[in-house]
Amino acid sequence: MAEETWEGVVEKKRRAAFDGANMYRRVVVRLDDGSTSKVRVSRELWNDLDVGDRLVKEAGADPRRA
Repeated sequence: MAEETWEGVVEKKRRAAFDGANMYRRVVVRLDDGSTSKVRVSRELWNDLDVGDRLVKEAGADPRRA
C-alpha cells in the first residue's frame, strides 16, 4: 500500500473510535479511474479537508492535498 500512487476527490469524511480509545479519521476518495477508496489520513489533513477537495498519493508518501 505504501507504494501506491493515485489521485482523486474527497466524497465523504468519517471519523470513529472503533476501539474506544483511538480516533480514526478516514475519507472516501473517488479516484480518477472512477473507483472509490477509503483512506486513513492524519488529524491535521482531516481537519484541513472538505468534501470536493483533491487528494494526491505518491509512492512512499502520505496522501496530501493537491
